[in-house]
Amino acid sequence: MIIGVLKEQAPETRVSLVPEVVSALTKMNVQVWIEQGAGDNAFHSDKTYTDAGGTIKDKASIAGGADLLLTIHADNVPENIKPGAVVMGVFQPLFNTKTMQDWAGKGYSVFSLDTIPRTTRAQAMDVLSSQANIAGYKAVLLAAYQYPRYFPMFMTAAGSIPPAKVLILGAGVAGLQAIATAKRLGAVVEVFDTRPAVKEEVMSLGAKFVEVEGAADASKAGGYAVEQSAEFQERQKNKIHEHAKKSDIIITTAQIPGRKAPILITRDMIEDMRPGSVIIDIASVTGGNTDLTKDKETVVHNGVSIIGNSALPATAPADASKVYAKNVLNFLKLIIDKDGNMNLNFEDDLVKGTCIVHGGNITNERVLSLINPQTANA
Repeated sequence: MIIGVLKEQAPETRVSLVPEVVSALTKMNVQVWIEQGAGDNAFHSDKTYTDAGGTIKDKASIAGGADLLLTIHADNVPENIKPGAVVMGVFQPLFNTKTMQDWAGKGYSVFSLDTIPRTTRAQAMDVLSSQANIAGYKAVLLAAYQYPRYFPMFMTAAGSIPPAKVLILGAGVAGLQAIATAKRLGAVVEVFDTRPAVKEEVMSLGAKFVEVEGAADASKAGGYAVEQSAEFQERQKNKIHEHAKKSDIIITTAQIPGRKAPILITRDMIEDMRPGSVIIDIASVTGGNTDLTKDKETVVHNGVSIIGNSALPATAPADASKVYAKNVLNFLKLIIDKDGNMNLNFEDDLVKGTCIVHGGNITNERVLSLINPQTANA
């Protein structure tokens, strides 16, 4: 079997496989072709790939000859790929249903690693978690860079400077890493999450957990937030407003799979924050958690900077690529047999759960329900 690694388009800096993973795959009797320059932005030269057993090829050769294509983004998949080839990456199929339909019509088999079931067995393949960890870390550093004041408390002969007050909305992987990073920088941290189960983790990191009673049960949502009742949302809004207006930094991370990110910070809340405050919105790719977020842009309103940045992992391309590639390798082990051939075992819940398109059809029920709601309600 031949696996092809495509070079990502700017501004993406990550690469799907790093040389050490290429080496592991060659030992599994798999050929790996890498597009020229694919690893440059992640600090992996073409020579490091050839030293690991890979072969450098141009994009057209990889597209036409690889049995399995690896690329992070859907818009990087070329038109002229080998008939029946497998395409694997992070394609956000719940938002890109039209692309999934197009790929089904072309006979591709498509695996989107962001849909892998979030079970204990899948942890080593969970690209969302590995990349969210980096996003949470980088969000705090970006906030510290943008914030016009100190993070830690300073007591000097010239007077005392109080610590920054950080509010983190969402205590998933990104949120927990943001807590740890903000605490290391000396900030006072408060955290809001609709899932009471995360309170212990939040407090163990030294942050205060902000509670709102009456949240819908999110225990079966695979680690994601779930939609809440109108009554709860009103209580939530008031509680967040109360804490937001006292915060210097807000980091928002809340997303609901397949839906627009919930608005947690309104224009009124932003106008109550003091000038110089900073909001980092990690959920900007799905609309953002504030009324004013624009993805890949910084909006300044009443002296408050709202930074929409859903590509923070790409600001740490070396390590982001390393952990992403390891996630990919662990998943590939499920679909490669001992002779190095592809074996798509759909009896495996992880293989089945990650497959979006196969045999000319969309196979993922959630994607199908978005394309044809009547099917989902039947």
